[in-house]
Amino acid sequence: MRTIETERLILRKWQLEDLDDFYEYAQNPNVGPMSGWEPHSSKEMSLNVLKCYIEHDERWAIELKGNGKVIGSVKVCPDENRGKYYNAKYISFVLSADYWGNGYMTEAVKNVLMYLFEEINIDLVSAFHYPHNVRSKRVLEKCGFEYETTIKDGQKIYSGQIFDTVCYSILRSEYHTQ
Repeated sequence: MRTIETERLILRKWQLEDLDDFYEYAQNPNVGPMSGWEPHSSKEMSLNVLKCYIEHDERWAIELKGNGKVIGSVKVCPDENRGKYYNAKYISFVLSADYWGNGYMTEAVKNVLMYLFEEINIDLVSAFHYPHNVRSKRVLEKCGFEYETTIKDGQKIYSGQIFDTVCYSILRSEYHTQ
């Protein structure tokens, strides 16, 4: 995983110094539940999660150029459902609610796709969202992902609620630098 620089962003490894920015958006009740995770109730909770990101995760921190503020993350991991047939990855992302609607996540995801397809030769990238998460749906569509299917009662989240899971994917052969 290398650092990726875009017009307005730097996607880089997480650092302990990112704790305040991470906690700021992770505690927001509008952010985590859209991706199925519980809003952080304390800075200590965020620190424990951040340590896992640093030690065990393929997850970029999304930093704003200029001021160094971390406003979200993009995670890439193996797609266990297609690994037998493709060199496949799964992508997920989260963005601080303070920065929704500015195109930051679309910019980040497009550049991660470019890295995955052009530099490490991934064959397929998949992504999922809950039906009510229309912002993630729009990011995926803007980045060229195609709808595949909806998995009925696909995931149980931290609160015990069960949601359908909407599946999208994009093949390297269908990817076009935008």
